[in-house]
Amino acid sequence: MKVSFFSILNVFFKIGAYLLGGGYVIIPIMQDEIVQKRKWLTSDEVCDYYCVSQCLSGIIAINMSILVGYKLLKLKGAIAAILGMALSPFITIIIIANMLNQILHIPFIDSVFWGVNISVIVLIYLAVKEMWEKSIVDKFSAFWFLLILVLSVLKINPITLILVSIALGTIFFLRDRKNA
Repeated sequence: MKVSFFSILNVFFKIGAYLLGGGYVIIPIMQDEIVQKRKWLTSDEVCDYYCVSQCLSGIIAINMSILVGYKLLKLKGAIAAILGMALSPFITIIIIANMLNQILHIPFIDSVFWGVNISVIVLIYLAVKEMWEKSIVDKFSAFWFLLILVLSVLKINPITLILVSIALGTIFFLRDRKNA
């Protein structure tokens, strides 16, 4: 079985164009394109690659494309598969962004986005309200919230604030566990 860089690129470009809905959608598309039409892999290999792809960090479809491409043509195949898988969504996003740029200036669309923005603010408020009830449970947690709020307004690095909060939470957990 002779497989070329461009045939891998072409197949994964096609898969990337059809891939909507996340990682689970890739299985039937790969079964059709790679197992049934081209016989590049077996059904068992697709399932194995899917399982491995879920265990790796990153996007499942890209992980699967790397594994399939590598099996077919080593490093060149992995590169062709990544390019193919990422290129079609990239082109689609550019086209949609250009269309959005054109329609955002229409007064009706501007009104729609105004309404969406208000809805998002309400949803954020509801999420904060629910988290507040579960997180601010005593005077110290209220103090810590206010301190983190002030430090974040003062432009302290958010990652630093999160790491310090994790450390403090761990200390309190260990202290409470020791006292129990």
